[in-house]
Amino acid sequence: MTVTFTLTNNSKTPSAWHRLNPIWQGGEEIVQQSLPHTQLAPAWQLLMLGDGSPTRHLELLTGERTEVDVIDMSLIGMDSDDAPDLIQAVPGPRLRRQVWLRTASGQRLAYATSWWEASHVDEYLQNRSLPIWASLARLRTELYRDVRGIYYGNSVALESGFDVSGPFWGRHYLFWHHGQPLTLIYEVFSPYLTKYLGPMQLSSANGKV
Repeated sequence: MTVTFTLTNNSKTPSAWHRLNPIWQGGEEIVQQSLPHTQLAPAWQLLMLGDGSPTRHLELLTGERTEVDVIDMSLIGMDSDDAPDLIQAVPGPRLRRQVWLRTASGQRLAYATSWWEASHVDEYLQNRSLPIWASLARLRTELYRDVRGIYYGNSVALESGFDVSGPFWGRHYLFWHHGQPLTLIYEVFSPYLTKYLGPMQLSSANGKV
């Protein structure tokens, strides 16, 4: 069932989003080079470091439609919102959107926070209950997903939300449209996906070619 939400515009920054407390993190150079398979298995690297749609990937993995539970739509103005520094690329004032991505049967697979220019969000998210990929695909919007950071870390809130222990893998990226940044997205994936992707790390023995 989709969680109802209220759009807020308070003088203070609204309730926080769920950022990982990183054990390890890497920037754009790491993203381009890939990681040792003993740190992140190949199948997981396709999900984490690839520039394809995670919504579509999740549908292919599970065989179910990916649905969205919107848990927050908040106007944050020009606040940096403890977001990655790339938030400065998104014009303000800004709106923050938080969602759970889940299967149609209810299994939560990912958490995502995105930041948008508030005055343009209705143009791209005409149906706010749809995944971003589905919304933009309906508009035939041409996009480039520019992955800039990857994280491995913990979050008490996400452990509760996913109902599984961490650590978790996450990433952030910019969506570009017509040469301009459209939105900044921060995603964290549930370890439940090991059911489809296998272990998140390979042992040294299994990692040998």
